Order: sequence, then C-alpha cells, then structure tokens
Amino acid sequence: MVELVAKTPCAGLLPVSVGDLRIEESQMLPMSVIMPFSGKEEAVGAALQKAHGLALPPVNRAETDGETSVLWFGRGQFLLRGVVPDAGLSDAAAVTDQSDAWAVVRLSGAKAADVLARLVPVDMRLSAFPEKSTVRTDLMHMMASITRLGPDSFQIMVFRSMAQTLVHDLKGAMEAVGARG
Repeated sequence: MVELVAKTPCAGLLPVSVGDLRIEESQMLPMSVIMPFSGKEEAVGAALQKAHGLALPPVNRAETDGETSVLWFGRGQFLLRGVVPDAGLSDAAAVTDQSDAWAVVRLSGAKAADVLARLVPVDMRLSAFPEKSTVRTDLMHMMASITRLGPDSFQIMVFRSMAQTLVHDLKGAMEAVGARG
C-alpha cells in the first residue's frame, strides 16, 4: 500500500535568493473565506471583532494582529488567516475552509516592489501601495492575492496548483531585477 506524505505547496521549491531578494514559503496556517449574507456585514464585523480581535477591513486593506489577519479578498469576501473561525460567524456568513487551497509565499528585499512591477498590473511602490494594502490581481497569467507586509516585503498567494509557476515567475523577475544592479 502506498503511504501518503503531506507536503506544503512549495515543498522543494523554496527558499530562493537572488542578491538581497528572497522568496520563502509562509507557515501553513488555517485560512477561511468569510462571505457575509446580505445585510449582515456589520454583524459579521462585530462577531469577528469579539471572537478574534480584528475588524472587517475596507476594500483593498488588511487587518493584522501577529499571525492572525483578515484580508479584503474581493467583493463581499474576506480571508481570515491564522485561526480557525469562531463557529458563531456561520450565523451571519458563509464560511469555507481554504487552508489547503493556497500557496502562500513572502517576497522580501529592497527591490521587491521592482520584482512585482514586472509581473502585476498594479503600482506596488510604497507611495501607492502602503503597508497593509491588499489586492486581488493577475500575476503574469495567474490570479493572486498580494498584501504588503512591510516597506520591503509582500505576502503573495496563488492557488496551490500554481505554486511551481509562481516560484518560476518570481525567480525570473528577481534575476532580471538583480541583473540591472
């Protein structure tokens, strides 16, 4: 009988470094999409605040507290990462476990925004995309969620099945940025 072994989405692919730029896989944490029922967004926000200490963020923003975060994840959608959602949230929202559906990496380095400038149609400069900004966008030909974690670091999420492509595309852009000096 074959024995199955659990692997992370980027197992064997990361970390990768080019100069001071680095990609590393983020720790596997619980992730759930929360979609408030019609007219229930305020109730979901209150329940989330009470249970997890975080509010529902406005469009294109993230709320964080240590390892726990809530990201705006699209129209009427929020991603809770780092904790299992309180059962009470299900009274006012559809809640779906996404824990094994995404590859989550951290891109860091002084020219991380320059790397992303080669891959996404969004202005990633700090002046246009400050800390705790988040966006759902194309990264090359993949749908991605990108969140600025700090001045020189980003969290990038793509579907788990696209992990190898993500690493390939990021590494190529890192090498191109590194070659420019």
